[in-house]
Amino acid sequence: MERQIFDAEHDAFRETVRTFLAKEVVPHYEQWERDGIVSRGAWRAAGKQGLLGVAVPEEYGGGGNADFRHAVVLAEEFTRAGAAGLAIGLHNDIVGPYLTGLGTEEQKRRWLPGFCDGSLITAIAMTEPGAGSDLQGIRTTAEDRGDHWLLNGSKTFISNGILADLVVVVARTTPEGGAHGLSLLVVERDMPGFERGRNLDKIGQKAQDTAELFFHDVRVPKENLLGELNGAFVHLMTNLAQERMAIAVAGIAAAEHLLEITTAYVKEREAFGRPLGKLQHVRFEIAEMATECAVTRTFLDRCVVDHSNGQLDPVHASMAKWWATELQKRVADRCLQLHGGYGYMTEYRVAKAFTDGRIQTIYGGTTEIMKEIIGRALLD
Repeated sequence: MERQIFDAEHDAFRETVRTFLAKEVVPHYEQWERDGIVSRGAWRAAGKQGLLGVAVPEEYGGGGNADFRHAVVLAEEFTRAGAAGLAIGLHNDIVGPYLTGLGTEEQKRRWLPGFCDGSLITAIAMTEPGAGSDLQGIRTTAEDRGDHWLLNGSKTFISNGILADLVVVVARTTPEGGAHGLSLLVVERDMPGFERGRNLDKIGQKAQDTAELFFHDVRVPKENLLGELNGAFVHLMTNLAQERMAIAVAGIAAAEHLLEITTAYVKEREAFGRPLGKLQHVRFEIAEMATECAVTRTFLDRCVVDHSNGQLDPVHASMAKWWATELQKRVADRCLQLHGGYGYMTEYRVAKAFTDGRIQTIYGGTTEIMKEIIGRALLD
């Protein structure tokens, strides 16, 4: 089924992304996985190629194009290349809107040029050892000390945690405020008291640095408050739809790519004297996955268009994230099974996709949280 959401500009951008991946990412990716971190040079190369800050206004060094379909192209091509470690989606689609939408003019001029040229890598720190999706459980505190905030606490599972030069930290600024007593503070690399823990050892996405962060009496200048004081809850809820759409887009792209390589595999691999694809069970498996992917793709593309037009609501973003990532998980499992013993070997793309993709139903809000959001909207 031919897709209807892209035009010539998006097609040209897709070729740019593929060229960048072939030249700057794929040849180095195995080494990055061994190192547990991506080269900073790759970020600078992405900035030079115009892949960072695509939606950032041109006056700050960005591409000046807020069309979300460019983010879709990036997510699809990075997924097909198996290159989740270079977390451009986190930088562009998750952190970027906070800086452009909430930043003061001074903050934008201070941070966005580096954001766009790759010299300033970003992260967002919400999750804590004792608090994930429940924002009321956040214990990191920021005490008002007149001309600065005194930040204390810790965060964990922070993507880009080792490389990040700028971290948007969710901290409690009003002790009794519950979820509405939280603010966003921007912590910069060399601030005294800001320390990084270990680069966490994950089952997948080995090239993506994921770290613990610690804040010991960090003096955060008042001018590093991002958005409204005690406004973090509203700010986070506003931007979560785009984060979940970015994850969903990667999910359906991964499922489609796994189906593609598995279809090719069962056409060639023989068992009992004939190709696997001649067995009825295998044909049924491929037919089911192809149908599920086609139906999901149609829904996701509609959500992409709605989001690009500013019309996507949190419920449909949650539906997209839940369904696409759970489909990705099912397809990865079934495709690995169809590869037999070879599917368990890391040299095969299906094995890597199986471990890399498992996090998709967890971060950005678990499947269970997505169902809760949808259910509340329908029944409360």
